[in-house]
Amino acid sequence: MLSLKKDGKIVAIEAGELVGYKVDGHEYIHQKGSPGWRSSDTEMFPLIGPTQEANFRVQTPEGVAVQDQHGLLREMDYELLQQTEHSASFIKKYEAGSLVKNSKYPDKSTEEYLAWPYSFQFVKSFALDDDGLNIQFEINGEEGMPFMLGYHPAFKLHTAEPVVLAGDRTISLAQILEVGNRALPVLNCNSITLSDEKNLTIYTKGFGHFMLWTEVSNMVCIEPITFYPYNVKQPQLHTGFMELNSSQNKFLVRLEPSN
Repeated sequence: MLSLKKDGKIVAIEAGELVGYKVDGHEYIHQKGSPGWRSSDTEMFPLIGPTQEANFRVQTPEGVAVQDQHGLLREMDYELLQQTEHSASFIKKYEAGSLVKNSKYPDKSTEEYLAWPYSFQFVKSFALDDDGLNIQFEINGEEGMPFMLGYHPAFKLHTAEPVVLAGDRTISLAQILEVGNRALPVLNCNSITLSDEKNLTIYTKGFGHFMLWTEVSNMVCIEPITFYPYNVKQPQLHTGFMELNSSQNKFLVRLEPSN
């Protein structure tokens, strides 16, 4: 377990996963072992969304890739790049065509191995400052590589009726629960506030959208995404790809708490 500390803020990171963010003793992150989800955060890359209806295949300019839900990055392990008192960064490296073991096989998937026809490096960085926590993602790979990116953090809920504030929308927990596995889209939006016992605002750069998901009343996932995948039918998921280039390969999520 790795810890970052600054002025009453404590960040806990386990193998690149954000497993704790306490500010003056208040925990904002869903805790593993609590009902709802086995993780506390993950990344969705190089695609977002379900692939089962397309026989776990998605079209790319370099051919058909075998991918399970939300891509293959989540099946890979992070390596620590650097750590200071207030910051840390981690990396995942992938070589084109390499087989990655699929943890969903055989219970939830017919595909034992996943693969992607492009090499890439994916860096996840954490940095605490006076007012919040920055989480940055940097993707390096072949110019023009198609991809989607989503960040999938889960937030702990402390009250019975929290709401999510997005522009002029007020979204209740009941509304999120009602949508179910598809996740509730909040499109063309760069910041969202979770209003609970304390408020937490999630600011983003590079993503453009959010989706909201939970199946329980004690946590909610507020997920910055580059594409909402449930608006297209399979096998058209590839229509949501953007292309990697040197001017747009960094994405930022900022968690800023307030009373």
